[in-house]
Amino acid sequence: MPTVSKLPSPVWLFDLDNTLHDASHAIFPAISANMNTYIARVLGDGVTPASQEAVDAARIGYWKRYGATLLGMIRHHRVDAADFLRQTHDIGALHELVRYERGLERLLRRLPGRKILLTNAPTAYSTGVVRHIGLQRQFAHHVSIEDMRVHGQLHPKPSKLMLRRLLRRHGVSARRCILVEDTLINLKRAKQLGLRTAWVTQYLRYSDPIGKAPLPKMVKRPGYVDVKVKSVLRLPAHLRRLAPRHITENL
Repeated sequence: MPTVSKLPSPVWLFDLDNTLHDASHAIFPAISANMNTYIARVLGDGVTPASQEAVDAARIGYWKRYGATLLGMIRHHRVDAADFLRQTHDIGALHELVRYERGLERLLRRLPGRKILLTNAPTAYSTGVVRHIGLQRQFAHHVSIEDMRVHGQLHPKPSKLMLRRLLRRHGVSARRCILVEDTLINLKRAKQLGLRTAWVTQYLRYSDPIGKAPLPKMVKRPGYVDVKVKSVLRLPAHLRRLAPRHITENL
């Protein structure tokens, strides 16, 4: 007989790219190429685009300083966020690019608790990917980068300010939430707020946004990661560690 805890069920915050699907296969290369073109034009002199070296330096520098290249482009080059996101994510037919595991819809349906999609990707793109995979009915809320504004300013992951506001908005405590992610800095910041963390590793290829730096060899999970899994399909096997105080056991 399955046992159901009377305590509040967990709230799952699921990342999208390289967590629920293999964005490194074709989507990230396409977005990266668009981003290079866009940034080269912005950094150029109006006639000649900036060199690839200058583009790479800007992308990595802003990513390290602000957590997202877009924030640096906004702050230092007055780039319009909506225009940047629209042009960089104009990658054609998603059905030709998306790769994902079978069984994701069943997994999300059976996991106890509410699920929220929390992605630094724009709404149009992330909605398209979720629909293609068939997960749109499994998320109670869809939080994309356009929704990550605090006092009018964009604060995407790994912003703790944004996460605090998200928790307040949905009326949940940090200890009830589980962030499922591929990006370590996002997990680290979430853990500092008291969330539980699950690191998904199977789609990781590089450790920088331009696809040149290899991943460091990390056998053990970092201390701020509660569970390290190759695939999100392995989450049910770790439910006691992720949500020991509020869990159903009928998976």
